[in-house]
Amino acid sequence: MQPVEALAQELKPGLGWERWLADEFRQPYMHHLAEFLAAEARAGKTLFPSKSQLFNALNSTPLDKVKVVILGQDPYHGAGQAHGLCFSVAPGVPTPPSLTNIFKEIQQDLNIAPPGHGCLQSWAEQGVLLLNAVLTVERGKAGAHQGKGWEVFTDRVIELVNQHRQGVVFLLWGSYAKKKGQIIDRDRHLVLEGPHPSPLSAYRGFFGCQHFSRANQWLLENHQSPIEWALASPQQELLDF
Repeated sequence: MQPVEALAQELKPGLGWERWLADEFRQPYMHHLAEFLAAEARAGKTLFPSKSQLFNALNSTPLDKVKVVILGQDPYHGAGQAHGLCFSVAPGVPTPPSLTNIFKEIQQDLNIAPPGHGCLQSWAEQGVLLLNAVLTVERGKAGAHQGKGWEVFTDRVIELVNQHRQGVVFLLWGSYAKKKGQIIDRDRHLVLEGPHPSPLSAYRGFFGCQHFSRANQWLLENHQSPIEWALASPQQELLDF
């Protein structure tokens, strides 16, 4: 089996994505990307997330269920952190600083106390597409897989949501996400932009942005159910994971 075929098999069928993304796996850039990932693995390098969680964002949120899109940059590069959802960490892993700040803003905005964990799987299952621009990284080397082809693939994912969904809320935090979201049709979707929630920039306007309540207000106005931003207990997340 060719590396690109093995890669494509990690995308679950029946969720709407494979219908539109099948052509992407035939493109030269995706063949090059798959060969690169296979070569890195053969060289003994540890890549995150695990292969089975590579497309967790797409596999957890069917195309026709997408209500909100949150864009990240690339996966966490520490052991046990990344599991295929941007900003999220696997159950039992300490909450990273940016996610801690996201929880602080949710508390300020919606009076929801920060949870005792950082697993956002329940958001994904409600229709929040937690999409990183780059879907893999080498252990201990942040941004190691940037410019290898993932950005083209995830641009296509954003384009599909833009084209095939109506009334989606896009949360674009930081200059990178804002640039990647330039293709979004502002007449059909709500785009909320702000500083990145990292400790370096959260105080420049991320805190107080009220993106979570504004997203839910938009969804209700567009006859969609709101997102339950409160997370289940760590024990329940572990059972569901």
